[in-house]
This record gives sequence, C-alpha cells and structure tokens, in this order.
Amino acid sequence: MISKICVYTRPVDPECYPEGLANSIHLAYCGEDGTKQPLNKNYGILFAKGLISENNTIVPMGVRNPLIFAMPDGTIGFCAERIHENGQPDESMTGKLLLWKTKDLIHFDEEQIVDRGEIMQYHPAEFIECRESGDEEKHRDGADSGTNARIENRIARDVIRYWSPVFLEKIDIPERVTVAAGTTTTDEAAKPEAAETQAGLGKLPYLENIKARLVYSDGSIRYKKVHWDTEGIDSKDSKEYEIKGHIRRQTFDFPLAKGYGDPVVFRWEGKWYYISTNDNLNDIGLYAREADDVHGLFADGVTEHLILPFDPERGLEQTFWAPEFHVIGGELYILFAVSGHMWGPQCHMMRKKPGASIIDPDSWEDPVRVARKDGRPLAEGPITLDMTYVKADSGSYVIWSYRENIGTPRDSGSMLYIAAIDEKEPWKLTSEPVLLTRPLYGWENVSGTINNEGPYAFIRDGKVYVTYSGGAANGYTYALGLLTAETGADLLDKRAWKKSITPVLTFYSVDGEYGPGHNSFFENEEGELMIAYHAETDIKEHLRCDGIRRVHFRYDGTPYFGMAAADDVGETQVGTILVRCSDM
Repeated sequence: MISKICVYTRPVDPECYPEGLANSIHLAYCGEDGTKQPLNKNYGILFAKGLISENNTIVPMGVRNPLIFAMPDGTIGFCAERIHENGQPDESMTGKLLLWKTKDLIHFDEEQIVDRGEIMQYHPAEFIECRESGDEEKHRDGADSGTNARIENRIARDVIRYWSPVFLEKIDIPERVTVAAGTTTTDEAAKPEAAETQAGLGKLPYLENIKARLVYSDGSIRYKKVHWDTEGIDSKDSKEYEIKGHIRRQTFDFPLAKGYGDPVVFRWEGKWYYISTNDNLNDIGLYAREADDVHGLFADGVTEHLILPFDPERGLEQTFWAPEFHVIGGELYILFAVSGHMWGPQCHMMRKKPGASIIDPDSWEDPVRVARKDGRPLAEGPITLDMTYVKADSGSYVIWSYRENIGTPRDSGSMLYIAAIDEKEPWKLTSEPVLLTRPLYGWENVSGTINNEGPYAFIRDGKVYVTYSGGAANGYTYALGLLTAETGADLLDKRAWKKSITPVLTFYSVDGEYGPGHNSFFENEEGELMIAYHAETDIKEHLRCDGIRRVHFRYDGTPYFGMAAADDVGETQVGTILVRCSDM
C-alpha cells in the first residue's frame, strides 16, 4: 500500500506566524480521499540555516518552493530554494538548491547545497512553484499547495505517529491474580511486566507490585503504580475478592506562578526547593522557597526567602538571572548571572556552607565569578549567563550562553559554549570553551531574536539530552531545541552532538501555552522525569509564568515534552481485579 506525503511552506502572518517560521518546510499526510493531515501540528519541520557574516553576525535565511522525491539509494530527498528571511531571493544560490536526506521522515541529515540539475535527475518534472494559499483555515487543515511523494504505508504510519500529539489510549490490568496467603506485602519477585497478565489466574506473590500498563497512541508503554482498596480482605481466607484500584498522578495547573522566569525545582535532604528569576521584583535578588512537596512550593502565601540581596559593595546590583541548584562534587551550589553597577550579566557560582540551611542567606559563601583556566574572567565585554552543570561518564562540564555586542549592529546573537571543569573548583574551567550551537535556524532567530540560551541537561539510557531555548525570551515564539550526545563521548568534541533541526516544544505544542522555554528537569516523588518551564498565557502577553508537566518517552525512547495534561493519565479508577489468597 502507498501513501502520500505533501511538502509546502506557509504564508507569513506577522501576528502569529512570522517569516522565520513560515519560510520553512512543512509536511502533511495526504489521504486516499484527498484529505490532508498536517504533521507537527502544521509547525515547520525543516529550517534553513542562516549565514554568518564577515563581522560575525547572523544573516537569517528561509526556503520556498519545496520538493520531495525518492533517491536512488532508497532515501527520501527534500529540496528547496534558499531565500532571505524577508522573502527576497538569495542571489548566491543561483542554479543551486538546499537538499536534506532522510530514511524515515523523522531523522534528517544536515542540509547540503547542490546544483539544481543534480536534483532534476531525480525529479525530472519541471520545478513546481509552491503557491501559497492566503486562507489560514486551509493552512490549518494542511490544504496548502505544494508537492508530494508516494511512500510505503508502513513508513507513513511511523511518520504520522511521530509527528502527531501523543495521548493515552488505554490502561491494562490483569483480570485475576493469586497472592500468597497470610501476606499482602510485596517483594522483588513481582515485576512491573506482570501487569501484562492476561485473563486467567496469574501467579503473583505480591499485590502491591501489580502495576497498570499504560499504552499511548505512538505505541509507547509505561507502567504506573496502582493504589488498591484492600480493606476487608482476609489474607488467610482462600475465597476470591473483587477489589478496586485507582491511579494517582501529580498534576500542575498552568499558569502555576505568575511573574517568574527560568524556574528550577530541586530536592535536598528531604525538602523541596524552588528558585527562579523574579520578574515581580525586577530581577533583583535571589529568592528561594521551601516546602515538604512540590505542590507546597506554589501554595498560596508560600514564603520567599531572600538568600542573595542587592549589595553594591559586592557588585550585586542587577540581572539576578536564571539561578540553578546543582550538586557538584558532593557540595551544593547555585549557578546564576549577575551584574554590578554597569549592566552586563556574568556567570557566577556560590557554594552552600556545610550543614547550613538553603533558605538562610548566611548559609551561602560569597559568589565567585566563573573564570577561564588561566584565571581570567570568562568574558570581558561580552555577556555570559544561564550556566548549567552536566556530569557525564566522560567528565564534568558546564554549558552557558555567550553574546557579543548585544544591542548593536554587530550583535553576534547568544550562543552556547561548553567547557570541562574540576568538581573541586567548578568555578574555574579546565579546558578552552567550545562552541556548541548558534541560532541559525529560523525558529531560533524569529524577527531578529538570535537566541540560544537556557541550557539544561538530563541523562537517560546512555544519552545526554540538553534542551535550550531560542526565539523571543518573553514572547510567543520562544521554543525549546534539543542537543543529544552519548554520555561516554567527549562532550568537548562538537561532532559528538546532534542538534535537532525542529524545535521540540513550541506555542503549537500545548493549547493555551505561548512561548514555552528556559526549562529545567527534576524527578518527582515517583521517579518520573518532570520539566519546569515558563510561558505566557496569551499570544500577545509578555508576563512569564511557570508550568510543570511530565516528560514522556516515545516508543523509540526519545523524550516528548508536549504532552498536555488532558492527554495523559489522570486521577482515575482503573477498574477491578479478582484476588484469591492461596498457599502458593
């Protein structure tokens, strides 16, 4: 069986879909009945790289007239004309096209520049202009003009499920189980996979380890603890009981906290802590919250403890930005950026004194400015901010955002650098900084935002995942990008990193959340990976507000950050199970 995939660009709408987004390659699935289903919620998937000028500024670029076609080696090719962000032709590309290759329409190779004639031998038809429809509703339905290619249905199935929202499809529990007489406790003999027990009598020695099997629309599966109502069961009685079970899920409403950016949630010695950039107080001072659980951090009337105040004598006067808690070498630090009397944020660290309380300002040593390995400041003139810490199998590293000539015609845009550190002196680099990424894609550089900032990492299944933010830091175009590397790789080798061409979280991802970005990660009480981020409540709003949700993992193990609360499991009853106590 054969399906069609269509490619197209979208019309520019300065109010809700500007040039940097519209002038990218979009994909849609074309059904046999002529209907079209936009993929990635009709947000761009392939973006042209911008150019770097002689004075180190970025020249934003886009595409038009995309084509899709099969190549002789079995891969699928995409090509398009490169244009300037404003739609003007790129004279340097006369007779040339941009080319991307993919085997599965999910993972794409880096763009190449090729001769137009080379592409025409694969696609002999006359080059077709992608005519843009001015009807926004048609675009929302994926009915844009463009070109299409036939692909096998098995590929189309994987493409649709990857580029479509992921949601919970069903919850499975066994119909019957037998538990050991005289006990209702658990041991290691009962594995989560036992939830796959089919109809009939399962041989499970422990009731508490019977977990629900959650199946999602993309084929991913996870297991969730079930809280069983065992009241009235006599474990010495061999009769069969019908008991009910329900699932509890930690959920957070959006907006969670208004007027706060760059949120970090952190667990330390049995307590939970929250720290962020405090827009409500003009980003002056570092404030921390303490609670017994995560929800308590956002309860009405929760106390904000000033742990680093405005202090001109110590050069602490403005831009108390993006504080993060990190344990480095067994000691607790806060990494943050701050300015003195002259504006210009620079990366600093401050260490907690042994045995002291996080929320007591006297518990913290004086902040130390991060330095290069020769002792010089990390930067003089350019600004540095948003430093984070990564511990991988290959060593310990810091990643931060760096920007030259901000606000001038020679503005380089913010870019991410990485360097190695010694955990004993983490404020001093042990290697030269290495450039990881610049905001070359249209979604990173919407309307001149030229932004790569806010990196934060987590490690899973042997991979280091680093999210970062691009677009407008307090606007609806803010979005998350993703860098990936093997945890055993030399993270100072840029070739070890894979940068996603497509952002992984945007204002199209979850309804009612605009400009999601500058995130952090933490594990909740059940060991689930959670993402904390800020966003706005309206497309025209600029008040940053916090949100928290669970990070889902797709069928292929990759993270999915855009699962809306309504699409995930809630506080729900999962049904009943028949339990018989027996001398096993």
